[in-house]
Amino acid sequence: MLCTWIYDSTNHNQWLANSGYVLISKPLRILAIILLALLIRWLLHRAIRRLTTSTSRAEMPALLKPLRERTAKQPEAAENQFIPERRRQRAEAIGSVLRSFVTAVIATMAGLLVMGELGFNLAPLLASAGIVGVALGFGAQSLVKDLIAGLFMLLEDQYGVGDSVDLGDAVGVVETVGLRVTTVRDMRGVLWYIRNGEIVRVGNKSQGWAMVVIDIPIGFVNSEEASAVLRRAALALADEPEHATEFLEPPDVIGVEQMTVDGAVIRTIAKTTADGQPVVQRELRRRLTEALESAGISERIAISRMLPRSAVPPAFPGPSQDSSSTPGGAT
Repeated sequence: MLCTWIYDSTNHNQWLANSGYVLISKPLRILAIILLALLIRWLLHRAIRRLTTSTSRAEMPALLKPLRERTAKQPEAAENQFIPERRRQRAEAIGSVLRSFVTAVIATMAGLLVMGELGFNLAPLLASAGIVGVALGFGAQSLVKDLIAGLFMLLEDQYGVGDSVDLGDAVGVVETVGLRVTTVRDMRGVLWYIRNGEIVRVGNKSQGWAMVVIDIPIGFVNSEEASAVLRRAALALADEPEHATEFLEPPDVIGVEQMTVDGAVIRTIAKTTADGQPVVQRELRRRLTEALESAGISERIAISRMLPRSAVPPAFPGPSQDSSSTPGGAT
């Protein structure tokens, strides 16, 4: 239509009509493709930001929920009880990945459309790109494996920054989480760099709740009396205001766990928050020990472990006795 208008306006000048299509129509179509691509990118980025920003609220979007929370219906109290900071970090990481992916896809499609407008034959280019992609895929299998494992790790919320984890050879606190590498600082201060594709199992000690298990040997003291003393001490600790928020359930003394040559072993358990487990474990050990000592049970435990011994040494046969009756004598 533009060429026809130019052709009629220039007294049927064919060259100007053809040049108008190249100089006006094609640049306008290319500009429209670029503007449309930028608009679509902005809209998708805005939607992703709104999706990731809403994770700071109590209700979490279904897309960013871990898989175990999507399949299992949990009580609302348990859902809203733990909204850690690492959820926000995980959402930001996922949002960054989605934005990068959207930008790459839109830029690729817009570039191909622009090249098509410029007259390039896209069929050989797409075939070459496919061959190069297959070659890169075979050559970078470990990289692709790490990236895919890191993406699923973020989606499933296996661990996050600040979590205490056991990744096999590395045990410590997670410092950074990336799509390719996770860094863990162990108890000695060593910083471990672990590729996500090499992580076979993950033991997370910071998710949800934790269990404190304390076994105390009581020798041959009455187990009912010792259990009553331990139970009073554990409940007293749970009732204190500074530790009440760390207990999810009242502690319990479940009784004799095992019998050894030194006597009975009584087990005390307490369900606590993940962050409060180390504090509760140390304080509960101290309170239980002090309770046994205050009740006088500690002294009785020590006495019950002493084996009775004779004050007179055993008699050995003298030289006047028959050598045949002594060990090692002649036969």
